[in-house]
Amino acid sequence: MPHHPRSFAPRLVSADEIVRVVSPSLAREAVRRSLLRAATGDARELPVVRDVLVPSEGRVFGIKSGHDLGAGLVGCKLGGYWPANAALGRPNHQSTVVLLDATTGVVRALVEAGALTALRTAAAAALAIEVLARPKSRVLGVIGAGYQAEFQVRAACEARAFDEILLWNRTPDRAGELARALRDLDRPVRCMDEPAALAAAADVLVTVTGSRAPLFPAAAVRPGTHLCCMGADTRGKREVDTELLHRARLYTDVVAQALELGECQHLTAEDSARRTIVGLGEVLLGRARGRTTEAEITLYDGTGTGLQDLVLAALALQALGHPVAGN
Repeated sequence: MPHHPRSFAPRLVSADEIVRVVSPSLAREAVRRSLLRAATGDARELPVVRDVLVPSEGRVFGIKSGHDLGAGLVGCKLGGYWPANAALGRPNHQSTVVLLDATTGVVRALVEAGALTALRTAAAAALAIEVLARPKSRVLGVIGAGYQAEFQVRAACEARAFDEILLWNRTPDRAGELARALRDLDRPVRCMDEPAALAAAADVLVTVTGSRAPLFPAAAVRPGTHLCCMGADTRGKREVDTELLHRARLYTDVVAQALELGECQHLTAEDSARRTIVGLGEVLLGRARGRTTEAEITLYDGTGTGLQDLVLAALALQALGHPVAGN
């Protein structure tokens, strides 16, 4: 028999384990670390691979990957958006993080990434709120009440002391369910009748939907509002109209990715050349400015990155007693 090298069984990590060991504040620090490492060049985000499997059904498959060799991280997230899952009682976002040993290439862990993605997406929005929103922001508005929405609200409320939370969803019953799930936050939660009214009332507005058309008119957004647009991560998706992109000061996680897959894909080539889109990591490093006035509108175009997924997965494994590095 030919010699076969000793194999290693990868650690399997469930969504329940992720939620148990990763708090919103811990996730926010992981996202902060990944943005800083990417901005300094110590880590790399690789180009996203994404394809619509069945256009009529909206099924999307993608691969996000990256590496941070100094931290011993190499890997990718495989999966995407499966809209028929809702009828099965499962989250529409289904994916798996594959973590490799950076020295040997051995698969160290397979991490169920539905909850991880929700934590990461919410953490990125919360970090943007921390860095870009006005300190006196008191009203949080969230458009969308799917699986990720509760994560968004809880992470945002850890980043800023909001006095009131406003919700809107195209299916009102879902917004009502979310409001009931948030009772423990001990602050008013109101379901709004229309997204434009919510946008007009919010100091900080988070959109987390699968929309392919603007959810409200740009004129509804007041001066000084901060927006986190977290839903657009595929060609054709959009949650705000182009006028708002023109009015706002724009920030994102990965500029090239935002121009291809995020809200910023809807800027014309001329707009893209003329406008400055700032990486949030550059602001964290002090190499770029955040909010400059109380009146300006700031918009974070969150497309989600493979490196953030890897850092968060490794953090969870460490907390569970299974570090990624090692033989």
